[in-house]
Amino acid sequence: MIDPEYLLSFIREDAPFGDITSDAVIGDTRCRARIVAREEGVIAGLEEAAFLFRHYGVTVDPRAADGDTVREETTVLDLEGPARSILLVERTALNIIGRMSGIATRTRGFVHLLGHAGCGCRIAATRKTAPGLRIPDKKAVAIGGGAPHRLSLSDGILIKDNHLALVPLAEAVRAAKRVSCYRKVEVEVTTPEEAAVAADAGADILLLDNMTPGQVKATISLLEDQGMGGRVLIEVSGGIDEENLLSFALPGVDLISAGVLTHSVKNFDVSLDIASKSHEKP
Repeated sequence: MIDPEYLLSFIREDAPFGDITSDAVIGDTRCRARIVAREEGVIAGLEEAAFLFRHYGVTVDPRAADGDTVREETTVLDLEGPARSILLVERTALNIIGRMSGIATRTRGFVHLLGHAGCGCRIAATRKTAPGLRIPDKKAVAIGGGAPHRLSLSDGILIKDNHLALVPLAEAVRAAKRVSCYRKVEVEVTTPEEAAVAADAGADILLLDNMTPGQVKATISLLEDQGMGGRVLIEVSGGIDEENLLSFALPGVDLISAGVLTHSVKNFDVSLDIASKSHEKP
């Protein structure tokens, strides 16, 4: 599960001095409630939502698990406890489930497209996440069946265009290899010729950025002609969505990374309904 203190910071953001509305109008009432998926998709964020409710004294009965495909009007969590606690956590929990489920659902769609095509390559996310939400965004991608890619700049070496504006390509690769005995070195390239230089210098992964499918084919052919085919992993990225995904799922491509999974999230429709009042607190 995501770090508890990190999750609790979301509640502190939403209620820094308590929930003044519920504190004013609701006493020690207990109630039952349920969280309901209002559309079909892959549910995610239930573990985090359940933790928050339980932290505030609410009993949680999960009716689905992260990664399940749920139908419209499916109850995913049953809740019972102090009404004020349920209302305190409500919006934060729904925001977490809605965003994570939206990411997981779209990721699963990409995974299914690639699976039906039988290409053998994987879909991956990027660092194009909302600031402060990197961890749940990446976890949602994994729940949807994708590869989260780097979690941070500290997590892996990826030499990009702005690095190469300052250091020659081959020199940058060799420098990275000297200090990274236990880490793979990935390099962003934009032409077949750059790919060959990077591979020859010792790169482990080539990120073919903003290339056309034809350029990707040409790059893979050049690497094979120079005896470097299969020596490096090939990742393709740049403006990839459901419409053009399969045109990049070419023989020799190992990974396709798509920023759209996390930078253009469609929130999954989920709501909390108070089902009934239970008993008053003694």
